[in-house]
Amino acid sequence: MKFSFVSDLEAHLRDAFGTDDLTVPAELCPPNFAGDVTINCFLLAKPLRRNPMQIAEQVAAYLAKHPDVQQAEAIKAFVNVTVAGGAVMRDTVADEAALLGAVTLPEADQRKVLIEFSAPNTNKPQHLGHVRNNTTGMAIASLLERVGNTVSRINLVNDRGVHICKSMIAYQRFGKGITPESVGKKGDHVVGDFYVRYDQEFRKQLSALKEAKPELAEKSSDELFLETEIGRATQDMLLAWEKGDPEVRALWETMNGWVFAGFAETYRRMGVEFVHTYLESQTYMLGKDIIEEGLAKGVFYKRPDGATVIDFEDPTLGSKVVLRSDGTSVYITQDLGTTLLKQHDYQPDQQIWVVGDEQIYHFRVLFAILKALGYDWADNLVHMAYGMVNLPTGKMKSREGTVVDADDLFDELDNLAREATLERAGADVPEDLDERARVIGMGALKFMLLKVNPKTTMMFDPQASLRFEGDTGPYVLYAYARISSMLRRAGDAALAGEVDWSVLGAKEEKSLALRCAQYPEIMHKAAANLDASLVTGYLLDLAKDFSKFYQACPVLAAETPALVRARLELAARVRTLLGDGLRALTIGTLESM
Repeated sequence: MKFSFVSDLEAHLRDAFGTDDLTVPAELCPPNFAGDVTINCFLLAKPLRRNPMQIAEQVAAYLAKHPDVQQAEAIKAFVNVTVAGGAVMRDTVADEAALLGAVTLPEADQRKVLIEFSAPNTNKPQHLGHVRNNTTGMAIASLLERVGNTVSRINLVNDRGVHICKSMIAYQRFGKGITPESVGKKGDHVVGDFYVRYDQEFRKQLSALKEAKPELAEKSSDELFLETEIGRATQDMLLAWEKGDPEVRALWETMNGWVFAGFAETYRRMGVEFVHTYLESQTYMLGKDIIEEGLAKGVFYKRPDGATVIDFEDPTLGSKVVLRSDGTSVYITQDLGTTLLKQHDYQPDQQIWVVGDEQIYHFRVLFAILKALGYDWADNLVHMAYGMVNLPTGKMKSREGTVVDADDLFDELDNLAREATLERAGADVPEDLDERARVIGMGALKFMLLKVNPKTTMMFDPQASLRFEGDTGPYVLYAYARISSMLRRAGDAALAGEVDWSVLGAKEEKSLALRCAQYPEIMHKAAANLDASLVTGYLLDLAKDFSKFYQACPVLAAETPALVRARLELAARVRTLLGDGLRALTIGTLESM
């Protein structure tokens, strides 16, 4: 927040102390302190080379005489300032274009950013974990774009490998030629059902194997995978796929086609869009040339068993195999190639991966290898790790079918939102009931997922996310709709003419305007920290401050036309910021609720 009195104070202190470089920090006063704005003079002690308490006394004495200031009180090293109402409004909300424009970073600070998120596998539909990934990736991309960056949204789909072959084997054995059309089901769900069916058969064979050979009882399922008939068949299918077997490739293309059609519907419902989708089937061979170059440079070496390895100086990274002894790739090899491909295709200043926190070590290794290979841009690679979403019953497991399916979740939230809307509407059922339910349901879901710091593992409760009271998306959506309704009732005549901001000075009016003034700073911080929860928290605070203002300060029934006009304009400014912030989180709005 930049107030005129703060600029004047900076000029005064520069002259008084003979310094050219000085910024006076002004923040909202804590709720239990008198005043609107506080100045922390501890932060001025170093540039002014003075005791912070002495600085506070001088600051208070100067501000007490300033025409914009009603009171300035020094409390130790802090100066609490009560600002005249008209001055608060003039310096915060009077110029809407300037307030919104301040969200955009200076051109010198704007960057080209590539953000990769979603990254589903084509052996199952997307579930709640993917929904958190998609929601987080979209919101961060949108926030980065809102503050002025150029953002490319990228998806990398894992469409090959053993796990994909598992669904294919199960379809061959148990599918009886069904199609999504013949069973009336989304294609990704059909394929996911066969992934679950495969696991059932595998566990059946694993149990029989251990019963026949008790000495294997302590072995893990991974260790015994190739000891089972279905495991060997799956491995054989993968080898056939890699050799281009026409029959295997045809089944793979068919089932992947079903899944991609299902994914497209899920993405559409969430509003997810990508500028490009890379497929692992097209990129999995990348990286081997990079390893060969690294061997020539001495970055890697070959062990006696033939495996290619890198040893890191950092003991927490240890050693990492980058090519197996038979010359085949590992995941890190593929990621090296894909990262270089993306850098070549888009030339970003920064690459961001939205991937769960179980992959923290993997990305530390990836970035360390790229630095060791001498790529300068490797310093600008970011793994945006996020925590898992758990259920009251525990973790989700796709192969056992114990997941919250994304499409089912969307349907459930739509139904819950419809019921809540009907309950509030009574006999007056809105014509756009389905659209309201869709916006409220999806908004509730996204807001609930985004209001928690992304690094935090969270528990998801659909019922709680849809409450119209409390720290929820519907509460913020309702504040937006409430203001929209009030502005419609006021009519064009009440919104015409100049605004006399000097008539506003009540505590709730000033608090609301000061909250509005924080918006650009919050957006900058959220984008810099890749943390959308800062925006959700701000929007909740703004909606709550509006509620206090609305209860304490009559708007349409205000005493004078000038007061009606000014309060309407203040409310309109809140509506603008709520809408802008929600859109930056990729959450829709409603004019009525």
